[in-house]
This record gives sequence, C-alpha cells and structure tokens, in this order.
Amino acid sequence: MTILEAQQIIDKWITTTGIRYFNELTNTAILMEEVGEVARIMARQYGEQSFKKSDTEVNLADEMADVLFVLMCLANQTGIDLTEALEKNLEKKSIRDADRHKNNEKLK
Repeated sequence: MTILEAQQIIDKWITTTGIRYFNELTNTAILMEEVGEVARIMARQYGEQSFKKSDTEVNLADEMADVLFVLMCLANQTGIDLTEALEKNLEKKSIRDADRHKNNEKLK
C-alpha cells in the first residue's frame, strides 16, 4: 500500500469504526504516548534498561504501526499529503546533507 492509500484507509476507518477523529490536540497527545511506548521497548530491547514482567507481551512492530496510524490521522486532519511532504523532506535533506556526513569520523 502507498502512503496515500494508507491515509485514505485510515480516514475511512476513523469515520466509520472510529466514528470521528479526536481533535488535533488529543491526537498529538496520543502520538506522544505511542512514541513513548516505542521508546520504552527500544530502551529495553536495544538499550541497557531491564525488562519488567509487564513488558513480556510487547511488540515493537505493532507499537511502530500505532505511531504511524496516529501520525496519519493528524496528517488527514491538517490536510497534509504525507507522500508529498516526505518527498520534499528527502529532497531538502539530500541538498542540505550532500557532504555533511562524509567527513564525520564517528560514522566511519
């Protein structure tokens, strides 16, 4: 599925199963919660933090999908075409960072 198709599928799901979008501020708070859940897993699975018993059922892919879902909700609510936004962002980074990382000793 493309990013546009995902945005359309999410919009259809929200307006049927979900009834309506939460307001933008609520969805921003939910996005932060979901990012925090990804960070929690990353700190335990790839970092030095210890797992708790309550962490045994965690699923990184599912949590990342939750982040993407809410981000796409916000994009839909604010009229942002994420395909276009990502293309422009990658172009900006390609120009800005064309030589930036080549001389970074930490990356060699």
